[in-house]
Amino acid sequence: MANELIMNVTPGETRIARLEDGILSELSIERDSELQVAGNIYHGRINRVLPGMQAAFVDIGLEKAAFLYVADVVSDLFSGMYDDDVDEIGKNGDNSNSQGEEDTNEEADTETEATDPKTSGNKDARYPHNNRFRNQRQPRHRRPPLPRIEDVVKEGQSIVVQVAKEPIRTKGARVTCHISLPGRYLVYMPTVNHVGVSRRINSYEERTRLKEVLRKNKPAAGGFIARTSCVGASEEKLVADMQDLKDTWQKIYEKQEKTKPPSLLHADLDIVLRAARDNLSGEIERLVIDSKEHHHDTKKFISEFMPDLANRVEFYNRDTPIFDAYGIESEINRALGKKIWLKSGGYLIIDSSEALTSIDINTGRFVGKKDFEETVLTTNLEAVEEISYQLKLRSIGGIIIIDFIDMNRYAHRMRVYHTLKEALRRDRVKTTISKISDLGLVEMTRKRTRDSLTQMLSTTCEHCQGTGFVKTPITVAFETFREIKRVFGSITSRSLLLRTNPKVAKILFNEGRNRLEQIERQIGKRIVIESDEKFHLEQYEIRGRNI
Repeated sequence: MANELIMNVTPGETRIARLEDGILSELSIERDSELQVAGNIYHGRINRVLPGMQAAFVDIGLEKAAFLYVADVVSDLFSGMYDDDVDEIGKNGDNSNSQGEEDTNEEADTETEATDPKTSGNKDARYPHNNRFRNQRQPRHRRPPLPRIEDVVKEGQSIVVQVAKEPIRTKGARVTCHISLPGRYLVYMPTVNHVGVSRRINSYEERTRLKEVLRKNKPAAGGFIARTSCVGASEEKLVADMQDLKDTWQKIYEKQEKTKPPSLLHADLDIVLRAARDNLSGEIERLVIDSKEHHHDTKKFISEFMPDLANRVEFYNRDTPIFDAYGIESEINRALGKKIWLKSGGYLIIDSSEALTSIDINTGRFVGKKDFEETVLTTNLEAVEEISYQLKLRSIGGIIIIDFIDMNRYAHRMRVYHTLKEALRRDRVKTTISKISDLGLVEMTRKRTRDSLTQMLSTTCEHCQGTGFVKTPITVAFETFREIKRVFGSITSRSLLLRTNPKVAKILFNEGRNRLEQIERQIGKRIVIESDEKFHLEQYEIRGRNI
């Protein structure tokens, strides 16, 4: 089946689904009330320097101050960002290493040096890279310690930064001084002198060709990374993209010279055009959109920048909602649940908390055929593929603990581990994993770039307050007994009215009846029970009743 981008545009909300072989693999949602700022470039001001955290707060004009780490201020060479050939930089301006932490040791054949701010059009130290380390190639794993944040930036200093990570819940955006401008084929980094190629380009000949083209044509200041869409692109197209990105950066620089912080210098494309630019390539065979206006704009954008792909953009004009027609709506609802069934009959339980996400694997209805160990292995292997899929679909980030079904055979544990490792290679977000422990656990991290799907589409239950449980009717019944004893003295009427949920009322009328009569004798008041269908299970009301 085809790999497609399906776009659903409604007033105030845009949803974009990426289908791989007809299966939903990624989902992006943007609402007018929650516009994304990742990739935007701002002229900001240092509000506060935090020596104890090696960071600073930057006012960029958003509701919450942005957070700037010292490693995002000093030169890229110093922080070691580009020691290896890098992955493609996406819309968030982050290097997404899909290889996993154990695969980052390949030998690099690129050159990097910090760019002098003066030669890149920089004044007033708005790009405060630590020049002491310029032109010093540091041996791998022997980099000098990071400088102190107070030696790099000062309160009140103006600075140009790019949003690397969206604001998440109570946290402000994370910003960086390492600016990256994505184009059709290339990513331009005006503050470092670097040439790199996406790791997803596997051909040695193509990688070599692209590096030669970039080294031959790049300016003295700034660096470029070849994106996966570069494969097969002519030198003329690459040079044209290079020039467009340089012109964009020049406009940004000229604008920051004329504005006072905080101010927006450059906004990335809207979500529709951004998705088309970043995803429409040889892998995506069709882009289908249900908005005539956005279809026109996208067609025009593709015709101008990717004319050879313009025929892949289609307008959806049917009565059935587009996400229903492609089976996406049901997959979204499935992704909001805690329990995910596997084809074999096993299932996953995905439970997220503030600190981490836990994934528990169970055999469920699957009983296998002969060997119990083979049954466990089959379930764990099937779970690996589903876990990789759910992590991407739900946009789960942070610490993740996977509790596999215990495997006694070492060969089985290693097979499951390597299968998981291989599945995560296809994830465009950086992940790191540990081997399966003696307890059958895998500890892993996945870079958090935005709120998870659950956080975007749901809120804490107003009844259970996020616990996932409510009290039983008999528990609530006993609570009403205790509450009656607390309040009866303040009620002057000769009888009390207890209004409660019908399930609790049933308990009070039956097994709680004797206990209720004892309380009536103790307090000297009659208690009248009244059920109300509108009451939540844990809700009840006690007040005086006039006879």
